[in-house]
Amino acid sequence: MSTEAMRSESVSMLAFAAARPGAAIAAILFGIIALASAFAPLIAPHDPFDLASFDILDAELPPFWLEGSDPRFLLGTDAQGRDLFSAILYGTRISLMVGILAVVIQMAIGVPLGLWAGTSGGKVDSVVTRLADIQLSLSTLMMAIIVMALFRAGLGGETLSHIAVPLLVIVIGLAEWPFFARTARAATQVESTKDYVRAARALGASGVAIVHRHILPNIMSPLIVVATTQVAGAIMAEAALSFLGLGMPVTKPSLGTLIRSGFDLLFAGAWWVTILPGLVLIGLLVSVNMLGDALRDALNPRLNRR
Repeated sequence: MSTEAMRSESVSMLAFAAARPGAAIAAILFGIIALASAFAPLIAPHDPFDLASFDILDAELPPFWLEGSDPRFLLGTDAQGRDLFSAILYGTRISLMVGILAVVIQMAIGVPLGLWAGTSGGKVDSVVTRLADIQLSLSTLMMAIIVMALFRAGLGGETLSHIAVPLLVIVIGLAEWPFFARTARAATQVESTKDYVRAARALGASGVAIVHRHILPNIMSPLIVVATTQVAGAIMAEAALSFLGLGMPVTKPSLGTLIRSGFDLLFAGAWWVTILPGLVLIGLLVSVNMLGDALRDALNPRLNRR
């Protein structure tokens, strides 16, 4: 890309951010949360996974701005004496990992099926559409609860704790692929009627080549928008499962696990154990959803013509 093109692109991005300050704030907030969680091993003063380092005498210490706080624990401690600031950093890391990897699985299943249905039509389209409708008629959270409960009963809590992250990723990923399939199918049907696709067919291009070289690059915009909203949904699903005790174990805290661990202490005075992770979760979900809305506007050609 030339210097002039890069300058023009930068000016366009700045203009878009100036027109939508909420999106810019959301991007900054998400960037701070994502970077802090990514560098958790370097930032966190304590290791929340090291059970031997916990001291019950340090339990339920308040954050630094309240009386009775300890300078060793910036945001206080939970009922086990675990540093809450370190636990939030690592917990956010796990929640983001589950959310992003689950969406990767959703895309890997839904996008090819949507492309296949959109280009093939007929019985293939009917079968894929019916499968997506059936899947969407089932509650994602209910399916995940059933699967996680069965695995917990069959494997036991200790074994499940070792495979909790990949299991959550697979369960959430398999539950919500229809969102990508329906979006890809609808966009493919629109693109298939355009002149450049007809020209490619007239020149003898194969169906696979047309999909990969022409259709897929031109339907990426709506898929990117769906991906951002699905990341937020996957993070919320993981938090809900962990809050119900069917997600991450207490020894590997996610944001949902931290909220659940302090729920019983909420009205006993140690409100920070639940409220602080809850605020981080809210900030993460709001920033991701606002970024999704901003991307939808930025990639909408009708809005960009104005």
